[in-house]
Amino acid sequence: MAEAAVATASRRALHFVFKVGNRFQTTRFYRDLLGMKILRHEEFEEGCKASCNGPYDGKWSKTMVGFGPEDSHFVAELTYNYGIGDYRLGNDFLGLTLVSSQAVSKAKEAEWPLREISEGVFETEAPGGYKFYLKNHSQPSSDPVLKVTLAVSDLGTSLHYWSDLLGMKVYEKDEEQQRALLGYADSQCKLELQGIKGAVDHGTAFGRIAFSCPKRELPDIEALMKKENQKILTPLVSLDTPGKATVQVVILADPDGHEICFVGDEAFRELSKTDPNGNKLLDDVSLVYFLNKCPFLLLVFFPLITTIFLLFSLDRQWQQTKVMSGLLKRKYRRLLDNGKQHWNKDLSYLSTLPSSTRDGVFPRALIF
Repeated sequence: MAEAAVATASRRALHFVFKVGNRFQTTRFYRDLLGMKILRHEEFEEGCKASCNGPYDGKWSKTMVGFGPEDSHFVAELTYNYGIGDYRLGNDFLGLTLVSSQAVSKAKEAEWPLREISEGVFETEAPGGYKFYLKNHSQPSSDPVLKVTLAVSDLGTSLHYWSDLLGMKVYEKDEEQQRALLGYADSQCKLELQGIKGAVDHGTAFGRIAFSCPKRELPDIEALMKKENQKILTPLVSLDTPGKATVQVVILADPDGHEICFVGDEAFRELSKTDPNGNKLLDDVSLVYFLNKCPFLLLVFFPLITTIFLLFSLDRQWQQTKVMSGLLKRKYRRLLDNGKQHWNKDLSYLSTLPSSTRDGVFPRALIF
């Protein structure tokens, strides 16, 4: 509808939020198997005002992983709520599709479960049960992430929402398969809507898809949703990240309850700069939390590590002693050799003396 249309040329698909219960295994999947990079890691002492971490008020963390910078790649946001080890999956998230023969090879090498569902396309699961589809082709220089697939109960209703209200372009539409592909730009990750029979169940693992737009558009998006009687989960609000830029967001829900975040692009570009220490920050907090949760392991491993360190130190001292011993032996050997040479010279000299003089100075036993 014309009155609902908004300028969408500058909107970008940013990321999808996954709640994770096992941060160590999840990091291994994204970093070691898929080959994504840790772009940044942030720790929070209390829940997000926009429920970024779900309906939880405690300590949580956010880890952004992707094949490249968030300015030009669609990435994953791994949300970890301390103390919560698992979430119930629903039927809302149907998969993320990417192109990477390297990921396929690494998964096979690691014996990670893979199932070829069509020629050159493998289905696998991240820890927590989230489905991923890997196309066995060389990873492109552009973003390898092709699309995110979400379940919808009525394709027509969803197309009206995503296309007419949010301004997404419809790239493909298949009424028979109840499927549509949408996006904001040809070069961006696409959103695939797949019709299912029955209601969409979000479980407790429900995620959130995020887009950016110019900051000035945020109030217009909120006003449009109010006018169209659509659900607004979090009205326009500012979110702080310690030591980083403050961003403004508005959180919506589509007709099936899929959460959608729109964030002001200008501040988000500043917030989302890649942190070169992201890997170390994640590994450090994971180790500390693990030891805090399992202090008995510290009791076991600390003496072991201490013993290994002492043995290593003793071995180094022993090696140094052996070196010094060798040096001393060589030094003493040189001294003995020099003494022997002088002694022989003295004997030679004494042999030239008359016998009466020689016997008066040294006893014969010492000379011969």
